[in-house]
Amino acid sequence: MSIILDHISYVYGEGTPLEVKALDDICLQIPDGQFVGIIGHTGSGKSTLVQHMNGLMRASAGHLYFNGEDIYDRDFCMKDLRGKVGLVFQYPEHQLFEIDVLSDVCFGPQNQGLTRQEAELKAFEALRRVGMPMELYYQSPFELSGGQKRRAAIAGVLAMDPQVLILDEPTAGLDPMGRIEILHQIKQLQQETGLTILLVSHSMEDVAEYVDRIIVMNKGKILFDDIPREVFSHYKELEEVGLAAPQVTYVLHALKDRGFDVDVNATTVEEAARTVERAVSGRT
Repeated sequence: MSIILDHISYVYGEGTPLEVKALDDICLQIPDGQFVGIIGHTGSGKSTLVQHMNGLMRASAGHLYFNGEDIYDRDFCMKDLRGKVGLVFQYPEHQLFEIDVLSDVCFGPQNQGLTRQEAELKAFEALRRVGMPMELYYQSPFELSGGQKRRAAIAGVLAMDPQVLILDEPTAGLDPMGRIEILHQIKQLQQETGLTILLVSHSMEDVAEYVDRIIVMNKGKILFDDIPREVFSHYKELEEVGLAAPQVTYVLHALKDRGFDVDVNATTVEEAARTVERAVSGRT
């Protein structure tokens, strides 16, 4: 197992009148090579959860293991962990600062001790993997579109060769086309590399077509943890905690109520189209 959380809890403002339990006895395993969506509304604990996974936050209680080692052991190297578990924050383009895109992506590898030439090789490969056009490599990052800036920021983390990539709301602030492009690129990256990816979002639509597994957070606890079709079968319960299933779920349930023999657990547009086509063909 790549990451194991063993009864992790975290309390903000512990011992003060403002004490809030952000994580409550979380037990979780993230295997190598899995594409996981972590879903929850604002304040559900999803961002706090992933910031524990690369040691940015330390649990109030419990243990967290990376590749079999307890990251809270005194002799564990947190710097190594943060190189292996890359975290891309929401609006990561706000952290771009170099004179051109290539230099910005080179910053992380050079900080790891690589020469400029070695770092450039890593940066070229990372930029290719996120689909950045080569003509933009030597352009100022501040002149890029929102989606291009997001790609550059993700490339900056990829260039450090992480084993796990955590993306916290990677589509925040992007238009619908930009969201689709970023999510498609992330899925392609995962398929090409086998990288473990955790995608944090408040939108079921953003993860329905891409992830292998969905973890739903609510009030610091795990509400559901399963494959997408099983999680979306609980769409009524999701609504009760301020979340909505993908639109295809509601469409298929509406068709089912009208007598069409459709698979209401289809999760992607393609699956929905196939089941609707079969149901319509069966009635003609």
